Amino acid sequence: MKRPQNKIAESGMTLPLAAAFGLAVWLLSGLTTQQLWLQFACQVLSVYLLIEMSNQNALLRVRSRMVSATFILITSAACFLFPSLTGAVVQLSFIVAFLLLFQTYQDPLALGRVFYAFVAVGVGSLAYVHVLWYVPVLWVLMATQLQSLSWRSAAASLIGLATPYWFALIWLMTPLPHPEQWSPDLQPLAQHFSQLALLRLQAPTFGLHYYIVFALTAVLAATGMVHFWNYGFEDKIRIRLLYGFFATLTIGTLLFVALQPQHYDVLMRVAFICASPLIAHVATFTSSKLSNILFFVALAVILAVTSFVMLNA
Repeated sequence: MKRPQNKIAESGMTLPLAAAFGLAVWLLSGLTTQQLWLQFACQVLSVYLLIEMSNQNALLRVRSRMVSATFILITSAACFLFPSLTGAVVQLSFIVAFLLLFQTYQDPLALGRVFYAFVAVGVGSLAYVHVLWYVPVLWVLMATQLQSLSWRSAAASLIGLATPYWFALIWLMTPLPHPEQWSPDLQPLAQHFSQLALLRLQAPTFGLHYYIVFALTAVLAATGMVHFWNYGFEDKIRIRLLYGFFATLTIGTLLFVALQPQHYDVLMRVAFICASPLIAHVATFTSSKLSNILFFVALAVILAVTSFVMLNA
């Protein structure tokens, strides 16, 4: 029996309503007053690519836009992250990388897609160098979940990862505007990579809204993981592997943020991307009285957290 939560999950109006809500939050958070147009453009493109990723991979076995709608809702709850252009670029780069990597499923010779996926990761690491810590994790997930890792695809990933840095190196070595005074300065690149070794043992001071959004994301993602591990057998093997990909990255990212919270502003965006399909799955495919109540409770909590953050951030 379909309950209200299932009707909402499968409704064609769910995404437009979520998008309208997201737009309202952006406007109230300074879209026009703070000139956040580039950040907003990255958000819009991210939502569109999530729709494509969900459609191409059939992440939900019914016609639904819950993955992208969930993403809009949880990112709106973290509206204090909107001004970060670095975070927006990293968010977009990860979605592009996932979209391309998922197309390599069981195809170790899909070298072009692997190359471009890691070009996207490289662009994200140019914006925020700690993205490079994800590279070994992505290799492991390519081997275990996507079954697409070979020495050739590994080589393609390294070349793709290095490509943005080759362009950055050319830019740093370009003798402009005074060729006669030119001397190559690689110090910015050295400083960029040196940040990888910086580990802080003392957490920065955060407002209460940071902890609330982290806890909300962790609880919703954990609920989605438990549900999928119990009922994932109803999905195809490929889908189970993709959700294992999301679950692994969600856990890893939340642990990373907990241990090194100075990276919160950027890496929570990765957590939002990976948690959204897990949350959408449990919202779409549970249909008990309890799950229906919890669905609306979770929706009310997200709206309440969004309001609280907007008033206190």
